[in-house]
Amino acid sequence: MGWLFLKVLLAGVSFLGCLYPLVDFCFSGETRGQKPNFVIILADDMGWGDLGANWAETKDTVNLDKMAAEGMRFVDFHAAASTCSPSRASLLTGRLGLRHGVTHNFAVTSVGGLPLNETTLAEVLKQAGYVTAMIGKWHLGHHGSYHPNFRGFDYYFGIPYSHDMGCTDTPGYNLPPCPACPPGDRSSRNLERACYTDVALPLYENLNIVEQPVNLSGLARKYAEKATQFIQHASASGRPFLLYVGLAHMHVPLSRTQLSADPRSQRPYGAGLREMDSLVGQIKDKVDRIAKENTFLWFTGDNGPWAQKCELAGSVGPFTGSWQSHQGGSPAKQTTWEGGHRVPALAYWPGRIPVNVTSTALLSVLDIFPTVVALAGASLPQGRHFDGLDASKVLFGGSQTGHRVSGRGAVSSQQWGSRRVRRASDCPPGALQGFLHHWWSQSL
Repeated sequence: MGWLFLKVLLAGVSFLGCLYPLVDFCFSGETRGQKPNFVIILADDMGWGDLGANWAETKDTVNLDKMAAEGMRFVDFHAAASTCSPSRASLLTGRLGLRHGVTHNFAVTSVGGLPLNETTLAEVLKQAGYVTAMIGKWHLGHHGSYHPNFRGFDYYFGIPYSHDMGCTDTPGYNLPPCPACPPGDRSSRNLERACYTDVALPLYENLNIVEQPVNLSGLARKYAEKATQFIQHASASGRPFLLYVGLAHMHVPLSRTQLSADPRSQRPYGAGLREMDSLVGQIKDKVDRIAKENTFLWFTGDNGPWAQKCELAGSVGPFTGSWQSHQGGSPAKQTTWEGGHRVPALAYWPGRIPVNVTSTALLSVLDIFPTVVALAGASLPQGRHFDGLDASKVLFGGSQTGHRVSGRGAVSSQQWGSRRVRRASDCPPGALQGFLHHWWSQSL
């Protein structure tokens, strides 16, 4: 209780502006040995089959495929939940939702967030001498003590929740299509389509809103700029760093990026994949230039694709949940079917992680917390049960053993080819509008 009181007290003092400058890229402190840096990139609503290295039909992830060839690709890697907030809470705590208390998504009107008695990965590493930053989508509470700056992150730049949870002047591609922000102070919320048109989506830098409404068409560029700037300044400080990037891609609305001249790549979703891939490539290139030998880069996703968005959703690859699909349901996001939680995952660390390796070990987003803590030489918080495992033996020792499970019901790789991949043609025009109304209000 004493530690919880101290956290709340520091949060209150910080909120008054006593501890955080407007923009904090100035890090100081002595170097404590050669501890590794960590870059964790979390995609949003990206399907297992959206990674070209996983699924040959995908041609839009050149940089990610290169990372897979230069590092380790996991084909049996799972999110801790099939929706947004619970999955992100598990990434930062190493604990399942029934332990950390986040079992549903936070809304614009939510006053709470990730419980304050939970210790985040950023807080653990900060105590171990790391400088920390979070860039992108947070979605773990946006009021007072739940803000990223009060959960262990020295620097924050991003949006507080999903970018469909507030109107913008660049609505992007979505189903149902939502209008731009109303002019002036007038509200034009359409309850029938459940679009968030009465609250303009904010973009934060630390505690300050620097843009409202957000221009979605320039968001990826801004994220890339801030991420590379942080890597540059943190490296120059001589201190190890943690950078956590929560991408807006591939959640709807998809930004109106320039479509490819290739007729096969004219889909907005493919254009969004290429924009995301370019953003990740810029971050990786920056790491390669200034901190290659001592930086561990981990890429994965928060859950599977939002299948109800039809052609604006990603690919589950072979994990189509044929029985569920035949009943008229979804095998992807929001479900416990495999397409809802099996996600792409890559690990990259030149000289440490072997190149061009495909791992079949059963691993999870839950394993990132204990693995990173162990590699940083830090200690897990006491009095807590952690649901992940230290994956070092898989990453560096050639082991193919992760979590132990029963073999019953397992699907072999030989069976994959016979499974039908869900395509946009499976979504007849207008057939899902009633269903979308129900799910849209949850804005996952």
